[in-house]
Amino acid sequence: MERLLVSTALEASWSDTEPMLFLGEWCRLYSRRDRLLSADTLVLPYHWDDRRKLEQDRQYLDSVYEELLAELGRKLNVVHGVDHGNRYWRILLGPWLGYFTQTLFDRWRSVQAAVEHYEISETVVLTGLPDARVPNDMTDFLYMADNQQWNHYIYARILTDFTEVPIRFRPFGDTTNNGGMGPVASPSPTEAVVGLKHRLVQGYSRRVACLSKRDDVFVVNSCLRSQYDEMALQLRLRQVPRLIQPEIPLSAVPADADWRKWKLDGGRGFGECVRCLVPEQIPTAYLEGYEALLGQVGQLRWPRSPKAIFTSGSHHFDDLFKAWCAGKTEMGAPLVIGQHGGHVGTAWSFSHDHELAIADRFLSWGWSDPEEPKVVPVGMLKAPTLPHSSTPARNRAVMVTDMFPLQTTFLGSHPLTSQFLDYLEDQFAFVEGLPPAVSDTLVVRLSVWDGLWDQRNRWLDRVPTVNLDDGTRPIMDLLAEARVCIAAQNGTTYLESIFLGIPTIIFWDPCRWELLESAKPYFEDLARVGVFHETPESAAAHLARVWNDVEAWWATASVADVVADFSERFCRNPGNVVESLADFLQGISDGGPR
Repeated sequence: MERLLVSTALEASWSDTEPMLFLGEWCRLYSRRDRLLSADTLVLPYHWDDRRKLEQDRQYLDSVYEELLAELGRKLNVVHGVDHGNRYWRILLGPWLGYFTQTLFDRWRSVQAAVEHYEISETVVLTGLPDARVPNDMTDFLYMADNQQWNHYIYARILTDFTEVPIRFRPFGDTTNNGGMGPVASPSPTEAVVGLKHRLVQGYSRRVACLSKRDDVFVVNSCLRSQYDEMALQLRLRQVPRLIQPEIPLSAVPADADWRKWKLDGGRGFGECVRCLVPEQIPTAYLEGYEALLGQVGQLRWPRSPKAIFTSGSHHFDDLFKAWCAGKTEMGAPLVIGQHGGHVGTAWSFSHDHELAIADRFLSWGWSDPEEPKVVPVGMLKAPTLPHSSTPARNRAVMVTDMFPLQTTFLGSHPLTSQFLDYLEDQFAFVEGLPPAVSDTLVVRLSVWDGLWDQRNRWLDRVPTVNLDDGTRPIMDLLAEARVCIAAQNGTTYLESIFLGIPTIIFWDPCRWELLESAKPYFEDLARVGVFHETPESAAAHLARVWNDVEAWWATASVADVVADFSERFCRNPGNVVESLADFLQGISDGGPR
């Protein structure tokens, strides 16, 4: 039976009379499930449900990325009349190029799978989509990659130029379903406070700029415990503390077709597709707005010849910092990147591969890698602390969950797109496996970002009595009430709870959360003593057994020894982290080993 191919949740591209083939679960928003009850639909199986294929594609996409980076760097040198090396362009636009390449391949492969395995009558391509546009910068791209309109446009480009699927064009006139993007809200009181802080920081920075030296060590977005620690670090480096506001907005520069009349030559299949779309989709900050970007960099009151640059977060998405940093590293400034969260050191992701590729040194929370001499173990830079106020009764079980984009934007060893539904089923199974004595105390902490999955309503429809935390409350306040922390993801929280000595139970599906070979022995030890579980049923049964005296289980010698070894490796106590960091940065800025 022939079916209409549907690429996104934009219902203007659907049909009420024809059978439809949805490219993925992202087409079927939970909030629109009533409409789907009467529709004749099939959902294409997700191509990366085969995780062996994911690993193969990861290696292939790594090679494509490296080829594109070299080609694009050469092209931009010509376009802008500059002569920057590969590292410069890797720092500036590498995050976008990596994300875009993986995003596009995911869309490409879904379309190819549909064409190969199903009879398709045609597809509807919507015209006049307001958000089918070129992103301004990396932050704007992240918004676009999770936007239904932009994704519809990308699918349409693939279908129109690289398949023979018949196309039916239709104007986009339905504003009632715009891919989950509602009206822009007025600034909240919290946003107003943030704006005030930004102005205060700017005022302070202007006043101290004249006291700063041109070769100061530059510290930004350090992910230390507080801004006071960041200021103390700079004082120990014998320099006037700067307060740098990360992610200063870039001047918006519109796309200009005359700037984009070029393409990267070569490639077949996906290689041809990505080389056609990179010139079309490259953010304006790297093309039409490059001169304006450099103009903003020139106005910064940052060191002209920094002895070293240290950040734990600005190297991914902050294009102003990246442009400044890329130029300074070409002048010889060493770039030191600090670990800013979990997953790193236990699992793989493009983001971490990028960090290691651009850094002169990477400061880990305790782990090291004999094959990667750049990694220096220092311990948790942002050593967590519980609130100083009176400690409440620790009588809750607190489960911390994770959230993933509706569609894949970058690769990593975690659930991708529709695999979130399997991940959610595991959480339901855990809660449903608990006895009332435990489930009555349970708080499920949701991600503050929903990603159009409608997680709250899914929980309430499945487990109506569940106590949900919406993710806005400080996590340390919640952990202060926890008799036990349950981590349903390979992220930061379980490292923080272990660091704080809070009894912790971890569970996830190892087929969706693949571990590095170097990390597996540590998790095998955790599994042996009941801390780590590969199924929700096992984790729930263990929590039920130890609930009446969780502290006694956690204090058992066998558990304590394993947890201590794990902590030393992945969430080490850094002691005086400010002093250690200052000594390290001083050493590398004085010409120490790089």
